[in-house]
Amino acid sequence: MRQALDLAVQTARAAGEVLLERFGEHLAYEEKSRRADLVTEVDRRSERLIVERIKAASPGATIVAEESGVHAGHTEERWFIDPLDGTTNYAHTYPAFCVSLACERAGELVVAVVFAPKLGELFVAERGSGAFLDGKRISVSPVQHVADALVGTGFVSSGLEKNLPYFRALSNASHGVRRDGSAALALSFVAAGRLDAFWEFGLSPWDVAAGALLVREAGGAISAPDGSPLDYFKGDVLASNGALHAEMQRHLSG
Repeated sequence: MRQALDLAVQTARAAGEVLLERFGEHLAYEEKSRRADLVTEVDRRSERLIVERIKAASPGATIVAEESGVHAGHTEERWFIDPLDGTTNYAHTYPAFCVSLACERAGELVVAVVFAPKLGELFVAERGSGAFLDGKRISVSPVQHVADALVGTGFVSSGLEKNLPYFRALSNASHGVRRDGSAALALSFVAAGRLDAFWEFGLSPWDVAAGALLVREAGGAISAPDGSPLDYFKGDVLASNGALHAEMQRHLSG
């Protein structure tokens, strides 16, 4: 696992440098399948760098990438990569964006790296070894009740109606709900104890995989919103510090 972790860290940092090179410029962008789902040439440049490095270091691995899709391999190693999670933020110079990489072996997540280059923060997890932020071990918060919690969510404009009842209910029940536009970063914040819980519907596996391992290794819980096992190909996610998980499920079951 150490080789995969070193590869992920070095690659995420290099991709982060690609993002910083153009940050603050007026970039051309395209909309993908829905309004405000943006992609820029920087997303594509970052992804090309990541894919090339993983293929060079682990040529048999399968790669599941946001922009270029599945690069089929022949071993039990699979990588999930998001070259720029938070593209809309990036395009508007809002600094909540990141590179997200996760490595899976034989169906089990073993390595996760989330690098937020503008914030200068590197989140790292290795299965069985804990979660770290800039080399210091992190853990989820000790908050015991939603009434004392700061929680996060996410939704695209077209998904507002589905999430609005939960957003309203949890805004009233908690200290507040934050929506920063990067699921990978929000999950990292749960791992670091900055958010006490996070939920979102309709995510993609590259949005979730790295953050899922970070949350688990930091002592938290992650599942589908109804408490069933997380399937990051289905993309409905609830993450918490563990203590809030059952209460959050009740709020999201209506």
